[in-house]
Amino acid sequence: MPQIAQLADTWSSQVFWLLVFFGITFFVIGRGMVPKVMETVAQRDGQIAADLAAAKAARDAADEQEEAWRVRENENRAAAQAIVAKAKDEAAAKSESKLKAAQSRLDKKLAEAETRIAEARNAALTEVESVAVEAAQDIVTRLAGVKVTKPAATKAVKEAMSHG
Repeated sequence: MPQIAQLADTWSSQVFWLLVFFGITFFVIGRGMVPKVMETVAQRDGQIAADLAAAKAARDAADEQEEAWRVRENENRAAAQAIVAKAKDEAAAKSESKLKAAQSRLDKKLAEAETRIAEARNAALTEVESVAVEAAQDIVTRLAGVKVTKPAATKAVKEAMSHG
């Protein structure tokens, strides 16, 4: 076989060039490029770690600020509710005093009106009584033909009115 014989003649040169090629590849890529790539990867890992740490710090700061804001808002809400409650109490007190004043005015007017009504009723009863006395005198005179005195007629009318 001629191919095998030819292979034996060129074998040593092929191995030599194979070692030269792998040597160049090892030194160029292995010693030159890989450390630079690893350094770049390490820088990126460091940058990512730094970015993550900065993001965590920013998130923690934002959480603290949010918590502080919530505390302030709760305090403001409580203060506003206290102001509203105070205003309601003041309004209720003012309304109470106005209602008391109005009630006292109404009570006074009612008392005055009851007094006037009582006076008018007494005047009306007196008027009815005097009319009844005159009517009784007139009726007795017409029916019985007897003249009744005013004091006797008044006594009889009072007695009749008191029995209903």
